[in-house]
Amino acid sequence: MIRKATLLAVLSAALLAPLVAAAPSTAAAIVRRLPFAVTITSITPDIPKNQTDVIKFTGTVRNDTGAPQSGLRVRLRYQAQPFTDRASMAAYETDPNIALPRIPSSNSAMDIPPLAAGQTARWEFTATPIQMGLRTFGVYPIAVDVSQNLVSLAAQRTFLTYAPATVPKPPRNKLAIALPVIDQPHRATDTDPAPGANGEALFVDDKLSQSITGKGRLADVAAIARSAPRSVTWFVDPSLFDDLDMMTRNYRVRKKDGAERRPANAEAGQWLTTMRTSLASAPVVAVPYADPDVAALAHQGLDGWTNRAIQLGGQKAKALLNRDDVKTTINWPASGLLDPDALDLLSVSDDKVNTVLLNSTNLPPEPPVTFTPDAATTLDSVNGPVTALVADPELSRLFEPTAPTSVLLSTQRFIAETAMISAEPGQTQPRSLVIAPSRRWDPNPTLVTNLMKTAGRLPWLQLTTLESIKPGKTSVPRAGLTYTDEDRKEELSAKYLKPVNEVASNAQLTALVTTTRTQSSFDAAVLRLTSSAWRNSTRMGRSVTNRVGAAVTERMNRVEIVEARPDRPRTLAGSDGFVPISVRNSLGAPITLYIEVTSNNRKLLQVNFQQQEPLSIGVGQSGTVQVPMTATSGTSGDTTVTVQLKTADGKAYGKPQRLTIRTTGYTGVASVIVGAALTVMLAAVVTRVVRRRSERKSARSARNRRE
Repeated sequence: MIRKATLLAVLSAALLAPLVAAAPSTAAAIVRRLPFAVTITSITPDIPKNQTDVIKFTGTVRNDTGAPQSGLRVRLRYQAQPFTDRASMAAYETDPNIALPRIPSSNSAMDIPPLAAGQTARWEFTATPIQMGLRTFGVYPIAVDVSQNLVSLAAQRTFLTYAPATVPKPPRNKLAIALPVIDQPHRATDTDPAPGANGEALFVDDKLSQSITGKGRLADVAAIARSAPRSVTWFVDPSLFDDLDMMTRNYRVRKKDGAERRPANAEAGQWLTTMRTSLASAPVVAVPYADPDVAALAHQGLDGWTNRAIQLGGQKAKALLNRDDVKTTINWPASGLLDPDALDLLSVSDDKVNTVLLNSTNLPPEPPVTFTPDAATTLDSVNGPVTALVADPELSRLFEPTAPTSVLLSTQRFIAETAMISAEPGQTQPRSLVIAPSRRWDPNPTLVTNLMKTAGRLPWLQLTTLESIKPGKTSVPRAGLTYTDEDRKEELSAKYLKPVNEVASNAQLTALVTTTRTQSSFDAAVLRLTSSAWRNSTRMGRSVTNRVGAAVTERMNRVEIVEARPDRPRTLAGSDGFVPISVRNSLGAPITLYIEVTSNNRKLLQVNFQQQEPLSIGVGQSGTVQVPMTATSGTSGDTTVTVQLKTADGKAYGKPQRLTIRTTGYTGVASVIVGAALTVMLAAVVTRVVRRRSERKSARSARNRRE
C-alpha cells in the first residue's frame, strides 16, 4: 500500500523534459511555466532485509510557479530489475535522457490538493520488497515525480539497496578513509622584523580567525574530527597548526598602512585543543611543512627543500599534537598527482616515503576494467618499491559533493555504491577501497559524519586504517604514473619559483656563516613560499615571497664591511703595504667567514687576496684582516678593489663591495733620493758635533793658561 512521497532536489527544465511522455517541446514549455520542487525527506529502513519489511518513503512538493496550481499528482516510480554496474547507476542519476522507472500500480500515485503559489504539500508512500518485486541482493532505481495531466513536471531520483538475509553475504571489503586538515600559509616570516614588534608573529591576512569559528571551514573539520571513527587517517599540515599556535599569543596582521596588533586568540587555542583531543587515538600523517608543490620542486631544481619540509613537518606535528607517532612516510601530493621525478624525490628523503595516496586518474588500470579495482598497487622508484593507494573517485565525491544535495540522497547513494562494489561479477575475495576528498575541502559536517557512521554499520564494509591497506592478490595491473601536460601546467611555474630559489639561497647563507652552521631560521618561511596553495593564487604567493626576501636581505646586511670614513679612500703608503678591512657582526650569533679581495685595475694596483684562515667574529663585534697590496712602480692615484665575503664552502655572502685605494707614488727612485738626503743630513750633523767638541776643547786650554 502506497500513500504519500518525498524528493530532495529541484530538477531544471532541461533535466525534466526527456522524462515525460509528451513531445519534448510541449513538456519543456510546461516545465518552464510550472516549476515545482520535489524532495525526498526519508526512506526507512534505508536497507530493507526481508520481503515483508515495510518501506516508508516521505517527502514534499512545493509550488514555485508563482500562481495557484491544481490537478497535481505525486508518483512513486521503481522497477524490479537491479543495476548491473556502477556506470549504469551514475548514468541513471545524472543523464536526463535515461527515462524514469515505470509507475507499477495505482497505489504508487497520490493526488495533491490545490497548491497556492509557494505552498508545500507533504506526501508519503509505503511498500514492501515483495510488493515492489525485489527478489535478490542489489541496487534498484527509485524516483518520485510530480505530474499534471500525465506530464511529469519535476522529479527526484535515488537508489534503494535490498540486502535479504537469506542470500549469502557479499565479501566484506576493507574501507580506509583519509581526511585532510590542510590550509594555505598565512605568514611570511615567522615573526615581524619591524622595530617595536617584540618578536610577535606577523600574518599576511586574518582568514584563520574566521575559518576556525562559526560555520568556518576549519571549524567544520574540527566538528567532524570530534565524532570520526578511530580508523580514519588524518593528514595534517603542521604549518597550519604552527600558525594557530602563534595566534594563541599576541600577534600582528599586515594591513595596507602597516601592521595591526591583535590580542591572543582564544578560539585558536580551543581549536588546537579540540584537534589534539579528537586525534589522540587516530592515525595521523604529517604532510611536508606548508604542503609544498613537490612536483614543481622536482622539476625546477629545488629538490632539497622537499626533504627539509618532511623533516620540519614531522618535528612540528609531533610537538604541536603532543605525540611521537605521527607518520611522515606516507605522502598525499597536490591534487593526488605525481610523476616519476616527484616519486623518486620523495623516496630518497631521509624519512623514505614508502606510501603515496593518489588520484585515480594518476594511476588508471591497464587494460581498463569494468569492475572496481583494488585500491593498492606497487610502484617502482629509484629507492625501491613504493605502495600506491588509489582513492575511489565516486565514493570520495560523496564526501564532498560539487552541488547542493541532501544527507539522505548522499547516504542512499553511498550505500548503493558500496553494495554494488561488493556484488560486482567475479569478486570472490575482499578488496580494498580508499576515500579521500580534495585536500582543501569545505565539508558538510552533518553529511560526512552520517556517511562515516553508515560505513561503520554496513555488513559489506570493514573500516580500517590507511596504513593497513597493502597490495594483495586482488590487485589489478595499472599503467605507470599518468602525468599529462595539463597536470604539468598546474604546477608552480619556473617564473614563480625563480625568486623563491634566490630567497632560499640567501636564507641558507645566513646560517652557513654562523659558527654552529645550524638550520636557517628562514626554513619555515621559505617552505611557505613553495606551498601548493599558491598554484591558484600566484599573486599572493609573489607578495609573500617579496616580504620574505626583504627580511632575508635585512638579516644578511647585519654582516657588513666597515667603512671608517666612507667619503675618503684608504691609503697605501709605499709600493708595498697592507690595507686593513674590517667586518662588523650584528647577526646575533658568532660567525666565521672568509674575505676575498681583487684589484679592479691591475696596471695600477696588484692584489689577489684569498684568506686562508677563517675570520671569527663574536656577537656585536668587528674583525679585521690586513690585506697585502702592491702599487705599480712610478704610479700614483685612486683605484678600486672588490671585496667579497664568503662562507667556508666558498659561497658568496651578500653582494661584492668596492673600496677605493689611494696609492702615494713612492717608488724605488724615491727611496734612493730619500736615502741620499738622509746621508747628507747625517754628515752635517756629524760635522757640527765635531766642531762643537773642538771649540769646547780650545776653550778649556785657554782657561787653564790664564790660571
